[in-house]
Amino acid sequence: MSKIKVLIPIYNDWKSAFKLLEDIDLHVNDLNHEFSVIIINDCSTEERPINDFNFNNLKSIKIVNMKKNKGHARCNASGLRYIAEHEDYDYIIPMDGDGEDRVEEITLLIDRINDYPDKVITANRVKRSEGFFFKLCYLLHKYLTFVFTGQSIKFGNFICLPKFAVNKIIKEKSAWSSFSGAVAKLFKDRKSIPSIRGKRFFGPSKMSFINLLKHSLSIIAVFKMTLLIRSIFFLIAYLFLVAGNLSLITLLPVIGVIIMMISAIILSQRENILEFENSLENISSVDQL
Repeated sequence: MSKIKVLIPIYNDWKSAFKLLEDIDLHVNDLNHEFSVIIINDCSTEERPINDFNFNNLKSIKIVNMKKNKGHARCNASGLRYIAEHEDYDYIIPMDGDGEDRVEEITLLIDRINDYPDKVITANRVKRSEGFFFKLCYLLHKYLTFVFTGQSIKFGNFICLPKFAVNKIIKEKSAWSSFSGAVAKLFKDRKSIPSIRGKRFFGPSKMSFINLLKHSLSIIAVFKMTLLIRSIFFLIAYLFLVAGNLSLITLLPVIGVIIMMISAIILSQRENILEFENSLENISSVDQL
C-alpha cells in the first residue's frame, strides 16, 4: 500500500476546496492506497468555512498557510517542497482545487502507477471545457511551444510524481516558475493517461488570455537556449525568403518572434533557486483538520 499525498494549492476558493475534499474522500474508498491531503493556502483573504464534514477515507488533511501570495506556480512549488521535507509519502498528486482536475481520473493515475511505479504519470488533456476562443488560443500555445522548444506539453499540474521525481524537481530552479515546463525538462520518459478538463465547481474560469500567455511564455522560458537557437534559424530562413519583398507586413512575424524571445528571457528571471530553497520561510502556520 503506497502513501499518496494530494496537493491542492488554493487562493480565495475555500468552497471549491472543501467540495473537492468531499469528492476525493468518496472516490478513494475503493483504491488500495493510503491517501492524505495537503492544502496550500496561498494567503487567502476569504474566511475559511467551519469544517463540519466527516472524512472517512482520508488519513489526514493539513492546511499550510502562507504569509504572502506569490502566485499559483510558486504556491504549487512550495507545496512540493513542504511535503518533501516534512511528510512521509511515496507519491504526490497535485490538483487544482476548482474542479477542473477531475477526481475520477485519480483512479486512472493509480492504475498507471501500479503498472509503472517508477515513472512520472501525466494527465494529458484530450478534451477541454472552455469556449471556442480560449480553445483556439490554447491550441496556438501548444503549437508555439512545440515549434520553438521541441516540447509537446499536453499536461498541467495534474500529475502523479514518485518520490525520486519530487526530489529532482525541488532542486530544479525552473520549477519555481513553471511546473509543467520543469517536468518536461527533467523527465523525458513519462507515461500518461487521457484527461478531460472538468468544469469549475463554482464561478467562471480564472484562466484569462493574459494568464494563458504568461503560462505559455513561462514554459517556453524553461527551454530558452533551444528557443534562441530555433528563433535564430527561423529568422535567417524567413528573412532570406522575403528579402525581395520587405515591408511592414512581411516583417510582422520577425517582430513577433523577437518579442517572444525577449518576453521569455525576462520571464526566465523568475527561475530563482534560492527563493525556491527558502520558500518554506513563507509559511505562517500549519493546521490539521
